[in-house]
Amino acid sequence: MKKYLLYLSILSLFVLGLNSCGYKPSSKFSRSVTGEKISTSVEISMVDPENTVVIKDAVDAAVVSVFHASLVDRKYADSHLTIRMSAPTYTPVQYNSDGYVIAYRAKVKLFITRETQNERKKYTSYGTYDFSVEPNAIITDQERFNAIKLSASKAITGFIAKVSAEGSLKK
Repeated sequence: MKKYLLYLSILSLFVLGLNSCGYKPSSKFSRSVTGEKISTSVEISMVDPENTVVIKDAVDAAVVSVFHASLVDRKYADSHLTIRMSAPTYTPVQYNSDGYVIAYRAKVKLFITRETQNERKKYTSYGTYDFSVEPNAIITDQERFNAIKLSASKAITGFIAKVSAEGSLKK
């Protein structure tokens, strides 16, 4: 019972501390820039068209989970995000004792344009993901898709941080 009361008192002090210090989640700052309703579109890459769906899904998931905004049709949106991805690059980052590559770093560069009724702003965001492979093996499609998805997710997180910082400066 004492542990429960101690835990409850610590938790209430923590919540009280967050409220009294003026803490606001980054999603609140982001929404001040993007609005409550967001639409997205991803330009299809002629070099790597398969990844367009992966990027679109990652962007839509980020809009819902991080911005806490609704995905809507473009004509109803407060903001529209257009995303274009450069061709992903794979760089060897680790070799085994025989000189074979055993780990790669996937790097994705996203070009994001945010449009509102009275503003158009461009952002560039990078994401990387390290993954291992068997010595002297070729990168499989599954490894490649997973690496692109995770590095694009990191790039989107970087974009969200930029928008959030922009929103905090507006206040």
